[in-house]
Amino acid sequence: MHHRFCMTAHRLALLLATTFSAGTAVGQVMPDMGKLTATGGVSQVEGAGGGGLTPWALIGGYGSRDSWGANAHFTRAATQDYALESYGVAVGLFDRIELSLAKQNFRGSLAPLNDLRIRQDIVGLKIKLVGDAVYNQDLVLPQIAVGLMAKRNKGVGGLGAIGVTKVTQLGAKNESGVDYYVAATKLLLAQSLLLNATVRATKANQMGLLGFGGDKGNSYQAKLEVSAAYMLSRKLVAGLEYRTKPRNLALDNEKAYYDVFVAWFPNKHVSVTAAYVVLGDITVFNPARQRGAYLSVQTGF
Repeated sequence: MHHRFCMTAHRLALLLATTFSAGTAVGQVMPDMGKLTATGGVSQVEGAGGGGLTPWALIGGYGSRDSWGANAHFTRAATQDYALESYGVAVGLFDRIELSLAKQNFRGSLAPLNDLRIRQDIVGLKIKLVGDAVYNQDLVLPQIAVGLMAKRNKGVGGLGAIGVTKVTQLGAKNESGVDYYVAATKLLLAQSLLLNATVRATKANQMGLLGFGGDKGNSYQAKLEVSAAYMLSRKLVAGLEYRTKPRNLALDNEKAYYDVFVAWFPNKHVSVTAAYVVLGDITVFNPARQRGAYLSVQTGF
């Protein structure tokens, strides 16, 4: 699986290099920031453009179809027993292709997992297929994109005393894996409403933080993720998300994620998202439903 992850990441890098060199070189085009405020979404916790929990069909950055855009993000979600930090960058090309890189750091704060530390790297690719969320207001067809997230778990820290250093020792079948998804986003400007539905094919346990596949199953499962957002003003958006999850591990009765969020876009260079998030149970060792605060800051153009 490590070899497969490296191959996937290498192919994505080659695709980006090819796109930069094809036609008009992106490096010779200044970002035009031609998209409407907030129409690139925010940085999802795995690095893709969308909501906080789920990727949307929107392409990150404010570059129009003749230009490009980019952003960087830092996100922290803290529950009563755990904390997750995510940071990374994303590039949107010609409002058609998005490439993202993200790192996740997960740690425990309550015994017996208070010393737990898990890290994960994620490489993402998204391609818009049809539709335009902004300009196709007179059509029922939403904007539709396909994407993937290649993930590599970098091991388990803090459990060396009981001999656990890898997620495979917790029941996972693999340390690396790839999620595939199809996202459909419809923006209703007259109603100030955004609706999104994403179907993700995945083997990931807790997004991959506990590995991929497990003692209860090792097949891809199609899981639904939905979002709804209401534009209170041109700079303020409120909404909610719900993300279903697989249950592959006996030691982790994994449950759906959901949140209620507010995102503020003071200008096209900065956004701040705050949310109340519920991440379900995370392992049988701390079986309480994990609830807490989510804060994400994104900057770019």
